[in-house]
Amino acid sequence: MLGVAQGVRIGITGLGVHVPDKVMTNHELAGIVETSDEWIRERTGIRERRIAADDEALTDIALPAARAALEDAGAAAEEIDLLVCATVTPDMMFPTSSALLANELGMPHAAAYDLLAGCTGFVYAVVQAYGMLASGLARRALVVGGDVLSKILDWEDRSTLVLFGDGAGAVVIEPVERGGFLGFELGADGGGGEYLWYPGSGSRRFEDPTSFVKMNGREVFKFATRIMVYSAHGVLEECGKTVDDVDVYIPHQANKRIIDYAADKLGIPTEKTVVNVDRFGNTSSGSIPLALADARAEGRLRDGALVLMTGMGAGLTWGSALLEWTNGKGA
Repeated sequence: MLGVAQGVRIGITGLGVHVPDKVMTNHELAGIVETSDEWIRERTGIRERRIAADDEALTDIALPAARAALEDAGAAAEEIDLLVCATVTPDMMFPTSSALLANELGMPHAAAYDLLAGCTGFVYAVVQAYGMLASGLARRALVVGGDVLSKILDWEDRSTLVLFGDGAGAVVIEPVERGGFLGFELGADGGGGEYLWYPGSGSRRFEDPTSFVKMNGREVFKFATRIMVYSAHGVLEECGKTVDDVDVYIPHQANKRIIDYAADKLGIPTEKTVVNVDRFGNTSSGSIPLALADARAEGRLRDGALVLMTGMGAGLTWGSALLEWTNGKGA
């Protein structure tokens, strides 16, 4: 799916993030599985990640992020009429985490649903919110992206354990006077789904599901390095932009090697690329909003900056969004 934004301008007016307190370093992981700080850094660029406490679920880390985003936008909770929560680790299958969040936040009139698109979830959710606002079905939306992947990892499997962390982010999306989203590119390939999957987590019966995430790292790496470039080129071309026009590149924080490869192939210099995988690991749907927050904290999100966000993950799914950043509502 590839499209250019039409009609009313819609952008991000509020941003908030939250991560669990517990920091787990590579050295600590080396005491759990056969690995080392050097081995993990060399292959992933990760040095530490945040891990949720035993009694922390997705909504526990998403709620502070959502509240921060609302405050940042100057939006009252009751003014939100759409809440989309992108996650693969909801508190439970139902009630949905989105409904629980809407209740805790005090959003009695909001439509609320969870969206499942793996690590691409945040981009997918942003596109959903954009479409609802552009069509007039909603006026102001809250998009939450987050995961507590530590809850579904095999803590004896080095290949997945070293990669993932927990975290969440949220954005308020609404009409703006200038700037906003320019276009999107989304896709999915279920044929590659078994390269990164969670067998036994749904209605399909498996003989030995083990109830943990399973990944073919080699195949996921090949997919990621190809699709990150493809998706970014697609949305830029559709919007009549070039790589040189991009001011801030925010890729999904899966692996530093993947990020470096994609940026190099695209021709995006290091100083324009946001990288925080070293501190948070792969936080799935929380990855891009966490990186957005870092970019803003570093002063990169100046008014009018062209921001390219690209995600990819389980599904297999991928997606890009091109955004002209506006501070406030563009007034």
